[in-house]
Amino acid sequence: MTTIVVLADPPEPGVALSALGSGTPLSEGEAARLYEAMLVDVCRTVQAGGADLLVNYRPADRVPVDEPETALREALADELEAPGEARYEVQVGESFAGRVGNTVTHLLEEEEERQVGVTTPAAPFLRRDHVGGLGMSLRTEEVALAPTWGGRVALAGFTESVDFADAFAPPAVETLAMRARDAGLSVDFLPRQPVVETAADLADAVAYASARVRAERLVPGRTAGVIDDLGLRAVDSEGKEEDRLTVSRESDNS
Repeated sequence: MTTIVVLADPPEPGVALSALGSGTPLSEGEAARLYEAMLVDVCRTVQAGGADLLVNYRPADRVPVDEPETALREALADELEAPGEARYEVQVGESFAGRVGNTVTHLLEEEEERQVGVTTPAAPFLRRDHVGGLGMSLRTEEVALAPTWGGRVALAGFTESVDFADAFAPPAVETLAMRARDAGLSVDFLPRQPVVETAADLADAVAYASARVRAERLVPGRTAGVIDDLGLRAVDSEGKEEDRLTVSRESDNS
């Protein structure tokens, strides 16, 4: 079975989605609410896809929250199909790459897991078939990567460890592939997935969620619900080619 690690921050104002900055109409509290919805959707998908869920969080001395594990447990307790089967473990490492590397290496080498995937709540559009696809890919290949825009990675899977030092240096998808090949490992690529890490990402995600709702296709339920409740809409940013969409309130467009 595949174990998928969700590297998550507590869904608290000023902590969650802080990288969105001032480029959206969201308050810190609304950003935290959206992050919690994405966290729920990603963790639900992991379990629905038949993988073991491990929620990995930074210790209290690295985030401005007294009990980060408690905050995450409370956010997920009533939302998961099998809350008792979810594991929660503190992250070890100075950087994102270091934390990923320590967790993946520990699971593969110390706990003898056969397949380990890594993602974050920023990838709410992951579906159960994507989780299954990761497991299928790792049956024949040793590393599998689901890229996203900007050379980033939405989901990464491993059956063998690589040199994780600065392994997520931009463009992360290329850097990780190079590290895998340097270790003599094979690499597969999964379908590209949207993420929500920047203001531009949020505009794309709002447009994509709205389009899927209108087309009566599957959507990340909690995420789409918060987008709708907050009245968020993707709009043309007055012809700026480098940033075609921005996010506004529905009331602002009336």
